[in-house]
Amino acid sequence: MDKSKAVEYIRAHTLIGIKAGPERPGFLEIWMVVVQNRIFARSWGLAEKSWYTTFLKCPQGQIKCDNIIYNVQAVIPEDLNQLTDDINQAYLTKYNFGRNSKYATGIIENKHVERTMEFIIEGPELT
Repeated sequence: MDKSKAVEYIRAHTLIGIKAGPERPGFLEIWMVVVQNRIFARSWGLAEKSWYTTFLKCPQGQIKCDNIIYNVQAVIPEDLNQLTDDINQAYLTKYNFGRNSKYATGIIENKHVERTMEFIIEGPELT
């Protein structure tokens, strides 16, 4: 497993594939950021059925970086309060341009900050 390749891929790309739980058949593309070499995402949609709520019920899933699928464990970071400013800045730096601007400034609002997840890589599966 080479976690550093996943981290670099996420730093360089705006849309990352995610699959929450064992039931989802395909990958959904979402925004992810890297802070302190840790991978984070926030739920934009506040729907009852979402990747975020699925991970709350079952923390196992996968992220897809190019042709490598990484098994991940999704967790609510215990140090979220200390990391929030850095995660906010990472979102603004990476996504605050063009049509994304309203979403980049929106995703740092409290209702989205409260839906921050960290993804801990367990290992890759080559596809």
